Amino acid sequence: MVAGPLAIILVFRFLPPPVTPLMLIRAAEGHSLRQDWVAYERIAPALAEAVIAAEDNLFCKQAIGFDFNALQGQIEAWWDGERPRGASTITMQTAKNLLLWPGRDPVRKLLEAWLTPQIALLWSKRRILEVYLNIVEFGPGIYGAEAAAQAFFGKSALMLSRREATQLAAVLPNPLEWSAAMPSPHLRQRVAVIERRLPQIRPLLACAR
Repeated sequence: MVAGPLAIILVFRFLPPPVTPLMLIRAAEGHSLRQDWVAYERIAPALAEAVIAAEDNLFCKQAIGFDFNALQGQIEAWWDGERPRGASTITMQTAKNLLLWPGRDPVRKLLEAWLTPQIALLWSKRRILEVYLNIVEFGPGIYGAEAAAQAFFGKSALMLSRREATQLAAVLPNPLEWSAAMPSPHLRQRVAVIERRLPQIRPLLACAR
C-alpha cells in the first residue's frame, strides 16, 4: 500500500499522467474532458511565472514542497479563532491534482502532506511545473495549459501573451466560476495584483526558466 503511490510518482516522473481523479469526478458530474499534454518547452514561460506569482512565490526555494511560514500563519490564525487563508504550494497542489480528490477533509489533507515531499524529492522543479501545468483545472472540463489556451484564446500554450498567461493563472482558485476569456472585475483585480508581483519576485523564478 505504501509502495503503490511511490511507484506511481516514479512512473509519472517520466511519463504523462493519462487521467486524474478530478478529471474522472468532473466527468461523472457531466463535464467534458479536454486535455492535450504538451512538453514544458511548448508552454509560454509567462504562464509558469504567472502561476508561481499567483499561487506560490517561494516555489523555487522549497526543499520538500512546503511553505513553513505560511503553515505557521495558518496555525496561528486557527489558534486565534480566525479562518485560515490557506498555505497550499504548487507541489502540494500537484500531489492533490495527480493522486487525490478535491475537498478539505482531514484524511485528504494528511495524504497530501505525505505525498508532497515524495514528489518534491523525486521530481525536479521543472517536472513539477510541467505536470501541474498539464493537469490543473482551468475551467469546467478544461485541464492543462494547451487545452486552456485553445479554449479561451484560440491559440497554442506556447503563443500565450503575458496578459493571457496571467489571466489563466488568476482563475486557478475558482476555475468553475471564473473565466480567463471573460474576466470579471474581481478577476481583473487579481490579474493586476499578479502583474505587480511578477517584477518583485523575478529573482525567485529561476527554476521556471
